[in-house]
Amino acid sequence: MTSVEYKGLQARERLKSKAASRKAEKFALIAPAVSFVVVMMIAPVIFTIWLSFNKWSGSRTQSPRWVGLGNYRRMLEDPRFSSALGRTLLFTIVAVVIETFLGVAIAVLLNREFALRGLVRTLFLMPMVATPVAIALVWRLMYEPNLGILNNVLGAVGVQSEFVAATDRALWWLLLVDVWQWTSIIILIVAATLAAQPTDVYEAAAIDGSSAWQAFRRITLPMIRPAIITAMVFRMIDALKTFDIIWVITQGGPGFATETLNVFIYKQNFEAQNLGYAASMLNVFFAIVVAAALLLLRLRKSVNR
Repeated sequence: MTSVEYKGLQARERLKSKAASRKAEKFALIAPAVSFVVVMMIAPVIFTIWLSFNKWSGSRTQSPRWVGLGNYRRMLEDPRFSSALGRTLLFTIVAVVIETFLGVAIAVLLNREFALRGLVRTLFLMPMVATPVAIALVWRLMYEPNLGILNNVLGAVGVQSEFVAATDRALWWLLLVDVWQWTSIIILIVAATLAAQPTDVYEAAAIDGSSAWQAFRRITLPMIRPAIITAMVFRMIDALKTFDIIWVITQGGPGFATETLNVFIYKQNFEAQNLGYAASMLNVFFAIVVAAALLLLRLRKSVNR
């Protein structure tokens, strides 16, 4: 080996050593964050999975008792669980569909130039900023059958309603609250996407004689479709987990009319002290959320192709 080759080999070894040192430094920098994620997120998931195979009331004097798949078998045989799951899916599907249609329509309208457009946009986005519990308290007062403002207004025209006190309509009134508050997130995402779109294609379409509906269907909708699906993923995950407004307004009542899976799990965990049974339902619920999110994300990828 010549001296030139030897020096070149030494230079390559030094470069490899520096690269390895930089990788070690990067790992050392991210190690605390990774450790935090493992401890704060993965560890509770593992504990929940383990707890789902046990029967435990949470008492310090009583140890968890291994029951295997007993909690999962109980879940399949529990009509209250199946009813709560059905209400959860119904609430989520209806809320996401209505919010998506309203959000897209309002975002398209707000994308046009008109007087006080900034103020109108702000008003539409305000419900999203408010705390869900505060929103629920206000709507609870409005839905009050005797003292609520809605019945006071309707009473002027000779109409009265039980609102959330009626078992057959309570869930739909809760849906109204969710739609009122969270349509704004769809508006925000779609409006931001529309603002970034070029305007020359619309000018070309107008020259070709396209109507407003044709321009929306053939130009606007294909461009904002990925954003719509992304917004639906966010809203679907959030709607599945809805707890605040249901608990504050009805606590799952009257009877079990508005008891969704979140509320049922909460009651089993903190009221009935069935921690193992609640953990098994949490695992199933988590699997449903992940599966639904992956399905919509797969749909988004197919749209982008």
